[in-house]
Amino acid sequence: MKVTVDQDRCCGAGNCVLTAPEVFDQRDEDGIVVLLDPTPAEDHHTAVRDAAAVCPAAAIALGAG
Repeated sequence: MKVTVDQDRCCGAGNCVLTAPEVFDQRDEDGIVVLLDPTPAEDHHTAVRDAAAVCPAAAIALGAG
C-alpha cells in the first residue's frame, strides 16, 4: 500500500490521526495532516483504509505499493 495526502485539501479535522496514529499526524500550527509513513506495514492497512474513508476532505489517496 502506498499512501499520499493532499495538504491543500486537508481541513484539519484530525479523523486520520484518531484512526491511524502510526501513519498520520497533524501540524501543531494549523492541524493539517502530516504523513508519517507513506508505505505502512500490512497490519496498519485496515486502519489506513478507514482513515481515508472518514476523511471529510478526501485528502488521503491509497494506491498499490
